[in-house]
Amino acid sequence: MTRVYLVEDHQIMRDGLRALLEARGHTVVGESADPTQALSDLLHLRPEVLLLDLNLGGRSGLELQAELQRRHLPVRTVVLTMSAQPYQVAEALQLGASAYVLKGSPASELMQAIELAVQGRKYLGANVADLALEALTQPDADPLSLLSPRERQIILMVVQGQSSSAIGVTLHLSPKTVATYRSRLMRKLGVADVPGLVRLAVRHKLIDAEEPVLDH
Repeated sequence: MTRVYLVEDHQIMRDGLRALLEARGHTVVGESADPTQALSDLLHLRPEVLLLDLNLGGRSGLELQAELQRRHLPVRTVVLTMSAQPYQVAEALQLGASAYVLKGSPASELMQAIELAVQGRKYLGANVADLALEALTQPDADPLSLLSPRERQIILMVVQGQSSSAIGVTLHLSPKTVATYRSRLMRKLGVADVPGLVRLAVRHKLIDAEEPVLDH
């Protein structure tokens, strides 16, 4: 029996996962849609496994995973997400995730991932293994190439800390239009929040790692 904590921003998904896990003999010790609350819970509940979505209503599960790595918390992370971006698979593994499973996979695959994680082993589904291999064999692949020139212009201004209103003034666009561009480019890149955009921009040398970024 494994003690599991759920981080997922859809209640119906958490309910389904709880039912599935408990039917297989695991114990769900807590759940949250918020990375900050989840971190607080993990510090005192100390589950064996964290079941983690990456897209959390404007925040990223990688933010939580990075904090767990920094604090050296002895919890095994199984990422369960819709995100099939090679660089996100690579980043999750670099941050110490034990497994990466795509939503839509069979329940047996998730159970196997949890079992192997508890044993201290890694697990990648067949499709995810291909994504990880792509990230490893093409480390310089530029996801920013997916963006239009206007979207590249806007991402640069976003990661430099400019608001939608300020960007709109500079580019002669309405704040609503800027927000639409911003949502679309984040969706294209599989990024859920501005910190994720900044990490991506630094990795692909769109901005310098030492460049200050304003709070959002």
